[in-house]
Amino acid sequence: MAREADRNPRMSTFERHTLENGLRVLLAPMPQATSVTCMIMLAAGSRYETRETSGIAHFSEHMFFKGTERRPTARDIGTEVDGIGGEFNAFTGKEYTGYYVKCAAEFRDTALDVLVDMLRNSKFAEDEIQREKGVIVEEMNMYYDTPRDFIGGVYEELLYGDQPLGWDIIGRKETVRAAERDTFLGYTDRWYKPERMVVGLGGNVGGDAVSKIEQLLGDLPATETGEPAAAEVQANGPRVKIHHKQSDQAHLCVGVPSYPLAHPDRYVLQLLATVLGTGMSSRLFTEVRERRGLAYYVFGINHSYTDAGSLYSQAGVDINRADEAVETIARELKRIAEEPVGSAELEKSRNLAKGRFLLQLENPQGMIMFGLRREVLEGEAVDPQAVQEGLDAVTAEDIQRVAQDVIGGHGLNLALIGPFDDAAKFEALL
Repeated sequence: MAREADRNPRMSTFERHTLENGLRVLLAPMPQATSVTCMIMLAAGSRYETRETSGIAHFSEHMFFKGTERRPTARDIGTEVDGIGGEFNAFTGKEYTGYYVKCAAEFRDTALDVLVDMLRNSKFAEDEIQREKGVIVEEMNMYYDTPRDFIGGVYEELLYGDQPLGWDIIGRKETVRAAERDTFLGYTDRWYKPERMVVGLGGNVGGDAVSKIEQLLGDLPATETGEPAAAEVQANGPRVKIHHKQSDQAHLCVGVPSYPLAHPDRYVLQLLATVLGTGMSSRLFTEVRERRGLAYYVFGINHSYTDAGSLYSQAGVDINRADEAVETIARELKRIAEEPVGSAELEKSRNLAKGRFLLQLENPQGMIMFGLRREVLEGEAVDPQAVQEGLDAVTAEDIQRVAQDVIGGHGLNLALIGPFDDAAKFEALL
């Protein structure tokens, strides 16, 4: 039987239940919705790999769609989801993996049955594995040929080096080509366990959701999995990593290490990143694009893991003016550590951060995705109101204090893709 719903006076948006085997169920009822999003998220991703199995988390995600005993082929799975008018997909990150089906609420049980069947009974057939290797390698080629995507991987390799957080989620061609059935089973048998699994339903979830999930997953044996190795954050810059590539546009990331996900100053850091690089009125957009015409796109963001993080700007810039772009971005990063943010700019950025957050929660998928990320990575799906209150509490003094701690006095890190060879020239700009 499922345990009694976990009590949290702040958790009004989400209902959290824990089964006897440790598997958690997170519900985000939205009674006005006519659809439901059924999602299974696991605290397991590419940082849970070894060098020899790099890419297996993402490859496994592909293979779960390739057939079970009851639904022998990918077409059988797809036909069943199409037959209920649903959409289904999956995603792999460095610290989590998710599988979901969105459909009309009346077909909720079918959606859950398909998802659970995939995760519990996939065949990992050798012929499918060999076929899918070609698909993964072509996905790699697309990733490497898309510098706007690939630059993030170059930047994280610069920050984290030769450890799982510094490796590409997609892996390496040699490890993908070497993968065998036992490689997949070794990874999934280690990490796909109830204590790392949260089933989330958002939208018109129905009144018997927990009992249905218990029927499907309540018999999974409870198993302790241990934890991946802690991240070792590289020393601050200035450091430069260039991926030489003939191109018509340079792509770059300039940034610094910051704080992990659950840091007390998380909302200060979020507003700091918003002031720098969210929206068409942000400092970076104004200086890099509007005033200097250096880039088509530019933004600033903070991206945190459970034990590490980075505040950085990313841009696609004119290759003949890449040094000016680096200099401009570096100047804006340093300026926010040196000068207080004005009250009008702070309020504009606060409203922007709150508004973008609320827009994410408008539909069942966005709401349950927010809750699951918090539950899987931090152990608690906080009510969205707590996020808004956290943002409301940030002051200009907080932003300058955190900016000085994260940016001030530290050298910057630059990752660059383009037809460049002279790292020293760029390092001098940082």
